[in-house]
Amino acid sequence: MVDDKDEQILNILNKNSRMSFADIGRKINLSPSAIRERVQRLEDTGIIKQYSLQINYRKLGNELEAFMLLRVFPGQLKNVIKNIKNFPEIKEAHRITGSQNLHLKVVTKNQISLQELLDKLMIYGDTTSFLILSEIE
Repeated sequence: MVDDKDEQILNILNKNSRMSFADIGRKINLSPSAIRERVQRLEDTGIIKQYSLQINYRKLGNELEAFMLLRVFPGQLKNVIKNIKNFPEIKEAHRITGSQNLHLKVVTKNQISLQELLDKLMIYGDTTSFLILSEIE
């Protein structure tokens, strides 16, 4: 069972997963060892699945980010799901309900590289792209 302190820990780790147990403990008035035990339990129960980082893709030379909807041709969904990891430009992929099958977040260097990605994906289905102008924080 997750209590208020666990939720506070999760909120803190969600903002900064590198924060020390001592710093978290100071924020919510628990000892570092109590924080460590709670985090271990959250990991063991699968509530915390993994720790990750956010990359500023623009600083790596990628000028374009977009969301993409893919309506997969009949009979191709399993094949697409199997092969989606072969596209390094696709940073997130979600199977969704509705008239589309997949929602993708893609990062590319420019419009030309987006066009090349679209050309590769068109063998699987119809795409609709939405350029990301900015992130709201």
